[in-house]
Amino acid sequence: MVSISLNQFESQVIPTLFQYATIPCLSPAFDAAWQAHGYLDSAMSLYANWAQDRTFVSHSVSVQELPGRTSVLVVAIEATGPTTGTVLLYGHLDKQPPLGDWSDGLDPYRPVRKGNRLFARGVADDGYAMFSALLAIEDLERNGIPHARCVVLIEASEESGSPDLEAHLDVLSQELGNVELMVCLDSGAHSYDRLWVTTSLRGVLNVDVTVEVLERGQHSGSASGVVPSSMRIMRQLLDRIEDSATGEILISELQPQIPLSHVTAASQVAETFGDVAGHEQPVVSGLELMGTDAAERILRRSWYPTLSIVGAQGLPDSSIAGNVLRPSTTLTLSLRLPPSCDPIAAEAAVVRALTTNVPSNARVRVTTATASGWVTPELAPWLRTALEEGSTLAFGNEVAYAGEGGSIPFLAALGQRFPAVQFVATGVLGPNSNAHGIDEMLDLDCAVAVTNAISHVLSAHAAQGE
Repeated sequence: MVSISLNQFESQVIPTLFQYATIPCLSPAFDAAWQAHGYLDSAMSLYANWAQDRTFVSHSVSVQELPGRTSVLVVAIEATGPTTGTVLLYGHLDKQPPLGDWSDGLDPYRPVRKGNRLFARGVADDGYAMFSALLAIEDLERNGIPHARCVVLIEASEESGSPDLEAHLDVLSQELGNVELMVCLDSGAHSYDRLWVTTSLRGVLNVDVTVEVLERGQHSGSASGVVPSSMRIMRQLLDRIEDSATGEILISELQPQIPLSHVTAASQVAETFGDVAGHEQPVVSGLELMGTDAAERILRRSWYPTLSIVGAQGLPDSSIAGNVLRPSTTLTLSLRLPPSCDPIAAEAAVVRALTTNVPSNARVRVTTATASGWVTPELAPWLRTALEEGSTLAFGNEVAYAGEGGSIPFLAALGQRFPAVQFVATGVLGPNSNAHGIDEMLDLDCAVAVTNAISHVLSAHAAQGE
């Protein structure tokens, strides 16, 4: 049964989602003064008020606060069926920064709707999640369909690597109870015509590395050729991590074996859907992509380790750059780790590479932060059937499975706490959704269909306890 319509989503969700879109609730990693600004608290209050107004038979809404940490929203909906376990549904409301100038007519904090697509920062990653989770459960109750006890958890530090999550989970251990099914609504999709279920996620190692050569900048006419350039030394250090000609990572601790089942799955996705990892990239004309074919590009995005330089300090804008040998260079590195990679071993290996036998005996400082990758446990037969049925009912097409290149630390954290739990990681981050980039977009039709598919899965889960 599919009964949640776009009109219903529009009337019940869009007004509040528009309000959320206007709040610059950046994740703490991007707003050091997040507590003073209060934007995360404003978004949390907005969500709590919407959740409180729902029409469940029995539910409670609370905002859990811990000193010095971002809060979490906990919405507990009591079971209407005979099951005794808990279904945990997850999302987050913290946002990435705007990144840059958005396209004409679009703005990160001024929501714009074009047809059935909504543009604003955070609406797809992951502002829609709470609304879809609660609508899915509410729809079951409205139609008299049983569901288990459900806990919807919305955190506010995911874009920072979820540093506050473990502390909240410790406090919530009794509230969560026996988690049997975990539904994460923060993942991606290769298309908007079916439910995409994520089979793996890469981890991430973020590194700030600074190379210092001078106490203060010097005229390049007097210092260059005598004092080694901090950028040249930085380039040598980076060459220890990545082959600059191919982009291949050179550190063995970042290169675990890819399971054969995932290699086979990538080939199947490529055969059915084409070059999904390549076609959705807004590359410049004529650019040669990495990877030999579509299947390899899928694996490169979901299982290969990669290095991206995502930030820099010590480099003046070109318009004011003088002939100066700069005293230091700082780069922010984002290393995507294979799903099964040990992030602690990877971190230690990268730090060794950057700090051992430094060229010219330059001074190097390194700070790091890590998040684990994740590989889904094997799906139970009832869940695989429910996902197939849910996708067919909601989208009109069969379900598809694929690995994703991003990180959701919550999944790894829950996997450690509940090793026998069944996982469903899905979402609306499809082509041109632009999560973390300019012009972030939520496809409303897809959001509605995902909501209906999850509603069916919750119904199927409850049926296991009858």
